[in-house]
Amino acid sequence: MELNQITLPVKDMDAAVNFYLKLGFTQIVDTPHYARFSCPEGNSTFSLSLETEEFENRSVIYFEHEELCADLSRRGIQFEQLPTEQRYLWKEAILKDPSGNKIKLYRAGENRLNPPWKVEKRL
Repeated sequence: MELNQITLPVKDMDAAVNFYLKLGFTQIVDTPHYARFSCPEGNSTFSLSLETEEFENRSVIYFEHEELCADLSRRGIQFEQLPTEQRYLWKEAILKDPSGNKIKLYRAGENRLNPPWKVEKRL
């Protein structure tokens, strides 16, 4: 099984699309109420869905990014937290999209799939 995509709610489709294009994603679907992007590496995608009613999305979307924020800062992306080493062995930077969706850019290396506390396969 492979995860296909995550869909984020947005309040302003144009602002959200411009934000994710600035982050470096490639837009593959463009409608007034729905947009879909592919990631620069691998086969992962995610989408945006225009919401007309108020919402609060408490989900956090993680994108692995080797440089974390240097290049993005030069593109005008604002960060809530600059890259910080975490106790769970990931380095993370935090930002929010124009609709308030929380995004973490991280670098985990081998610890992403094989942390020291990895559990054994269960039946």
